Amino acid sequence: MKIARREFIGATSALVAGMAARRVARAQEGGATSKTPPVPTRQAKVERLFKAPDGHPNALEAAPDGLWIGDQVSEKVFKVDWHTGKVLHEVQTESHNTSGLAVGGGYLWLNANGGVSGRRPARPQDKPVGEIVQADIKTGKTVKVYQPPWRTGVHGITWVEQTQTLWTTALSVNALAELDPKDNLRILRLIPVKGDRPHGLDWDNGKIWCLIAGDHLIQKLDPESGKVLEIVTLSRTSDPDPHGMCIHDGYMYYCDAGLTAPGPGSEPAQICRLKMV
Repeated sequence: MKIARREFIGATSALVAGMAARRVARAQEGGATSKTPPVPTRQAKVERLFKAPDGHPNALEAAPDGLWIGDQVSEKVFKVDWHTGKVLHEVQTESHNTSGLAVGGGYLWLNANGGVSGRRPARPQDKPVGEIVQADIKTGKTVKVYQPPWRTGVHGITWVEQTQTLWTTALSVNALAELDPKDNLRILRLIPVKGDRPHGLDWDNGKIWCLIAGDHLIQKLDPESGKVLEIVTLSRTSDPDPHGMCIHDGYMYYCDAGLTAPGPGSEPAQICRLKMV
């Protein structure tokens, strides 16, 4: 099922207009003498926990009783013990190039980024473009498939319990999109996001965190404006490469998929965490 293109065009136009209006307002407020306050930034201290069950974890989601992991090659989804990594639940999905995972409304939501690039034998459900797959949480079987109008760059996705909505990356328009699962994933709004390959997403007390994989950092964003409120940086040389991300019990967790130009610190399949404060 296609997500309405008309709504996407309208939301994109509003996004561009809003960005332009903010630039004009900033210029009018301060002129040449105005300086934007620096964004609070800190270096993460990364703790390595355990290896994922399969070799290419690319998506994480937090639950009270375990950590959900989506694998980019096997397309399996696992729930594992937070402390030991022991597998508690496992399903084979019909996703392709799994790059994001959310759990909400009784379903798995998988961002299937398209193009498996010969990493495994082809499957009938594989597509060259991105899709959002709604799957049965017990079996992994597909319930419905949605085609976002931006077509590429469906990486991170997260469920917001308070609003019963999903947030996902829309890389081709440099944005994050809020979607309504009760209305065929209708686009509710877009906010701007900057950086090289926005990836993992999670919601945190009314704000949204977005992991920027290519820049080795995580941004805390205002979901109304897209304003960057805080930045956490990772080491390019000593920390595992960042891909999927989630938040649980005062910690931010991330995974190293071992793919997409791995850096010198890459440790494929590694699950890591860092303190939120």
